[in-house]
Formats: sequence, C-alpha cells, structure tokens
Amino acid sequence: MLVLLPPSEGKASSGRGAPLKPQALSLPGLTAAREAVLTELVELCAGDEDKAREVLGLSEGLRGEVAKNAELRTAGTRPAGEIYTGVLYDALGLASLDASAKRRAARSLLVFSGLWGAVRVTDRIPSYRCSMGVKLPGLGALGAHWRAPMASVLPEVAGDGLVLDLRSAAYAAAWKPKGEVAGRTASVRVLHAPTRKVVSHFNKATKGRIVRSLLTAGAAPKGPAELVEVLRDLGYVVEATAPAKTGQPWSLDVLVTEVH
Repeated sequence: MLVLLPPSEGKASSGRGAPLKPQALSLPGLTAAREAVLTELVELCAGDEDKAREVLGLSEGLRGEVAKNAELRTAGTRPAGEIYTGVLYDALGLASLDASAKRRAARSLLVFSGLWGAVRVTDRIPSYRCSMGVKLPGLGALGAHWRAPMASVLPEVAGDGLVLDLRSAAYAAAWKPKGEVAGRTASVRVLHAPTRKVVSHFNKATKGRIVRSLLTAGAAPKGPAELVEVLRDLGYVVEATAPAKTGQPWSLDVLVTEVH
C-alpha cells in the first residue's frame, strides 16, 4: 500500500542534525528536479526579501520564513515525519505509533511537497516554506514543474498494490495516476454527513486518523474494494464509487457526523 499525503503549512523547526544531503533522499529519480527548485528558492530568498515574500505568498508576519529558506543548504535536518505538523499529522501521531506501525509508515507514506516533490517520512529535511501553488520566476509553476519527473518515478514507487490518495487538489495536480495504477487508486474525501460538505479541519483530522488506523491495524488491502471493507471494519462510514471506465481511480467518501 502506498499512501499519498499533503504536507502541512506549519512545520517544526529544523533539527540539529547534519545539513541536507539531496542525494540521500528517497526517490532519487527526483534529485535533478529537486535541485532545480532548491537552487532557485535559496537564491530568491537570499536576495530581495520583499520579492521573495510576494512570490511565496507570505504575509509580513511570515517574513522570517524567507530567511529560513535562504539557509536551506546549511540548516539542520530532522525526519520529514517530525518536520510536518498541523491537523493531519497531529491526528496521525507518528511518534506514538508502536515499532511495527512505524515500520509500516516508513514503507508506505509519501508526503508531497512543492520543494522536494515527494519524500518519505524518514527522509531528513530542513524546515522550509514553499507550497505547490508557488510560481517561481525561473522555473514557473511548481505543479507543472513536477509533472514529468513524477510521471517517470511514481508508477514504479506505486508497485502493484493499492494507492490511497489523501492529497489536496494542489498536490494531486503534480501526479495523477494513470492506466492500471489509476485502477487501484482510491481518492478519499471526508464529508460532514449532515451537510455533505468538506470542512477543512475535520477533513484533515479524519484523514490522519484513517492512516493511523490502517497502520495500527497492520491492514494491507490489495485494492480499493478491499480498502472499503477494511475501513468499514475499522468503524468508518464509507460510500464508494467505482470508476465508470478503466484507467480512472475509485472515489471514496468517508462520512463524519461530529466536527472535531
């Protein structure tokens, strides 16, 4: 099972570990594309601070994020699973998983990123600020920048098992499973049952809890239909829509009655 996650806007501070080693990150096929984004981002943030804030969409109160980006090559690092914080990651609670569940997380979780493309939770990275919606002056829109490298690398990473897609729209645009990979992909929404609407906070929290439930249970569904049964056994209310034709993903709606 491969689980595709969005990153978080909020991030923990960089650690005291050794500086970034781009070649040591997982998915080495993305190294050149990562280096291109990293180089331009560092140069941008080391130059005109106001321009950098405008490009990155940062308010005056987030001016410190520009200085942080300027030092990405020398900043300390920590595992990506510790860098990403926020509602989804709080609910997922990687640090409190038992040893077996942590091993499953290391194998199956993939976090998408405007800067790194995608990383595993064990990859050591510095704290940064660069969303997938950013348009860098040189490289252009990051979503478009990542499409070709992702299309080359991700099908192999997906292997022959289930792909559980929990990404937000901006990050989903960087790689859309195609062909037979799409047929074993399940894209999940979380809806407030009484209103049938997505509410950001509990959408993220429920996705985090879903991943934690699967990891803790040691569940290994082989495809979307089996995933539906596993989630229902774990107590989730799920409505599933099979693809209308081959080469399209399944759509799963998880219904939640309480907003928390």
